[in-house]
Amino acid sequence: MMKLFGWLVLASVGLSSVAFAQNPHVLFETTKGDIEVELFEKEAPATVANFLSYTKKGHYDGTVFHRVIADFVVQGGGMTAEMKEKPTDDPIANEAGNNLKNERMTLSMARTSAPHSATSQFYINLKYNRSLDRRYAQDNYGYCVFGKVVKGEEVVDQIAKSKTGRVKGNSDVPIEPITVKRATILEKAGAEPAPQKAPSEKEKSEKDK
Repeated sequence: MMKLFGWLVLASVGLSSVAFAQNPHVLFETTKGDIEVELFEKEAPATVANFLSYTKKGHYDGTVFHRVIADFVVQGGGMTAEMKEKPTDDPIANEAGNNLKNERMTLSMARTSAPHSATSQFYINLKYNRSLDRRYAQDNYGYCVFGKVVKGEEVVDQIAKSKTGRVKGNSDVPIEPITVKRATILEKAGAEPAPQKAPSEKEKSEKDK
């Protein structure tokens, strides 16, 4: 079953006010190019943990961006090129009350009309979709922002230009499948290699033997 958006809402703050230095990053290698996203672990802990769990299990490998609507969103994370939904874990709680906005290039969770139904599917905003924020959502819940594209915006924009149609009963599906070849967790941004300790005189002596 594809995740659908309702008309979507809490006072929100801009992403520029959030410190992201040590957040986890995930790299999506797609047939259109690479997309790197930063995950807001502090603001959406359960959502990020859920997303990382799917990534570690290889769930996103082989999935496609199955819903593309120009000037709105590109959505993926759960369907194969044959438009079959992959099995998922239990749904997670909606963390849309974290004050993050559905601004351009933010990463958010897709869900059904049920507020707490998100599993693996996500979407990338192509513009600021204010109606998806909790403050403005008609269902008073909204859609949870939990990350942001930090590299590969041009790839997302290219995906957004895909010709779409109706495929196996689903609308807004790219005619040419856009596949996630692999999704991997990168080392945390800003992490530096551990300093190398100078060898002791004893270690130097043993090495010279």
